[in-house]
Amino acid sequence: MLGLASLRFGAFHCRASACGGNTSLAGDGGRLSFIVPEVDEVDAAPPENKHKWRMVIAYDGTKFKGWQYQPSPPTIQCFLEDALIRITKLDRKKLCLVGAGRTDTGVHAWGQVAHFTTPSAYDCLDDIHSAINGLLPPEIRVREISAARPEFHARTSTKSKIYHYKIYNEAIMDPFHNRYAYHSAYKLNPRAMRQAAKHFVGIHDFTSFANAAHNDRDRRPIKKITRFDVTEMGAILQLEVEGTGFLYRQVRNMVALLLQVGKEALPPDIVPVIIAARDRKELAKVALSAPPHGLYLMSVNYDEEILKPPEGSPPISFGRTHQLSKCKLTFY
Repeated sequence: MLGLASLRFGAFHCRASACGGNTSLAGDGGRLSFIVPEVDEVDAAPPENKHKWRMVIAYDGTKFKGWQYQPSPPTIQCFLEDALIRITKLDRKKLCLVGAGRTDTGVHAWGQVAHFTTPSAYDCLDDIHSAINGLLPPEIRVREISAARPEFHARTSTKSKIYHYKIYNEAIMDPFHNRYAYHSAYKLNPRAMRQAAKHFVGIHDFTSFANAAHNDRDRRPIKKITRFDVTEMGAILQLEVEGTGFLYRQVRNMVALLLQVGKEALPPDIVPVIIAARDRKELAKVALSAPPHGLYLMSVNYDEEILKPPEGSPPISFGRTHQLSKCKLTFY
């Protein structure tokens, strides 16, 4: 069994050494500046790492520069790698932490999925689960850890993904939704938005809805959208889209067009026209990309067979439940 190292559960900052970079003291009050490393994501586990582990992760993306590793400012992947490095004493190349999707700056998640590898097995996952969450900032939480089959891959094994986009549709914004929903003071027409959303369903070339990527993101434009629902929840208008994959900023660009339809500035049948154009400039003429803070990666779905843990694996960890043996009112 891989033992847990002694851990400090205090203030936690992403370290360049954990993320694969180098540090030097800057002349701005002693803050660390980071040198960008050669590799931004390790995707090939070393042969001695025979054990693979799947995590389901939730995070408030407000303070982070998205999922994908970069040394400064820190990202979700950077914080997770740092926690795992402290616990396992493995470097990031051996951990081979890979996420299912690279959410952007300010985007949230409830069901992000990632995997990592280790050379030894764990008899119980509750300890490592508690240790990881103890090291992470409160905006990031690992909801679940389980053993994974060797052929499981968080990104390439994906069957579909579900995203939500939340719109607060009242004249005055609720401050408690300010970081988690886009505010539209215009009274939107949900019926028109539903009609427009239906045009996205099916297999299409979504070139018109993809921003230019600055990394090696998938640029194959043919994607399948299986459903696109528009649901009224009081002041919240929730857009839920499920598809086999999405291009860079595709969801936010689709939402932007639906917002214009909801404002009745454009008709619902504008959607097939923009799709057929296969030109991002055509969408830019009528709609700007929706802001990131209303977007959530809700779940990443896989075939049931590939999610079955290997024989003899420890039980899935959903976190410990703590109980008091008797009431102690120490403040009296």
